[in-house]
Amino acid sequence: MFDVDAIVVGAGAVGLACAYALSRRGLSVIVLEKERLIGSGVSSRNSEVIHAGLYYPTGSLKARLCVEGRRALYAFLEQHGVPYERCGKLVVATDEAEVARLDAIEAQAAANGVEGVRRLTGEQARALEPQVNAVEALLSEETGVFDSHGYMLALQGEIEAAGGAIAFAAPFEAATPLADGGFRVRAGGAEPAELTCRYLVLAPGLDAQGCAAHVEGFPADRIPPAHYGKGTYFALSGPAPFQRLVYPPPIPGALGVHYKRDLGGRAHFGPDLEYVDHPDYDVDPARAEGFYAYVRRFWPALPDGALTPDYAGVRPKIHGPGQAQPDFDLDTSVPGLVALFGIESPGLTASLAIGEEVAKRLGV
Repeated sequence: MFDVDAIVVGAGAVGLACAYALSRRGLSVIVLEKERLIGSGVSSRNSEVIHAGLYYPTGSLKARLCVEGRRALYAFLEQHGVPYERCGKLVVATDEAEVARLDAIEAQAAANGVEGVRRLTGEQARALEPQVNAVEALLSEETGVFDSHGYMLALQGEIEAAGGAIAFAAPFEAATPLADGGFRVRAGGAEPAELTCRYLVLAPGLDAQGCAAHVEGFPADRIPPAHYGKGTYFALSGPAPFQRLVYPPPIPGALGVHYKRDLGGRAHFGPDLEYVDHPDYDVDPARAEGFYAYVRRFWPALPDGALTPDYAGVRPKIHGPGQAQPDFDLDTSVPGLVALFGIESPGLTASLAIGEEVAKRLGV
């Protein structure tokens, strides 16, 4: 009756995880990707951090799917031989005024069922990381870093092993619901094609709103506004100062500039948050000034001139400046379709759990 059971739009980490979840259930799956490689959008420009799930509001999708996804992700990486390091992270209060914020994060982590969280004095924190400035800290033992592209390659391999396929240079153009259920989907590119499917998943990151608007009958009032949250990263010239990740308390709308040591041992700081009118990946060297001031709160020994422009990413936000950060939006207002909006952090960590949630909402 259908050309394929399911079509997933977007071959980033979340789209691939959705296709993986559906293929594991015996469904035939095709992933439409407008670029010529997997993970070419949001998934190619992130911190590659595995989040423990400390911050997210009780009962939210972010809280549940981050914790479930993180546990599943470590198991998947281990099973598939994808490099990772469960290095741990310190969330630091750099002065007494921030201690109350640590209290709130500690309570939220407990409510979210996050394991491996311990409160440290400043002295205990410095025993672990001698260069850190902290009057108190939280140690999250389950936080880590990983090879996100290796992870996506492993997902691609699983999808293809199950008989699925990824169609590259095949941008989603439109979908029309069929009278008896399912969809007729049109893909563009050099070789345009139309396919019918029983289920449709929209997981195109920054293009989520535009894709939803091209589904006939998708309620316009269920498409949230699109905001682009640019985040810039700077790299450190010189040896990494910490083994663990180091985070100050979150800023409004994001986790804020933090320290990360990647799998190759290089130190990075970022991302900051700058709302932009359109996706823009240029790194402005002048932003380093703000980084020096911010980073020296938790690493006073940062040398002058040690930060070099690294890269920038853009988050698919569904809230603007000064607005409360909303939950993930997994819209099911059209039968047989799940549209994913606002899948920013911790979307990468949560991706396997998001895939499972999408399959559940489709009833498969």
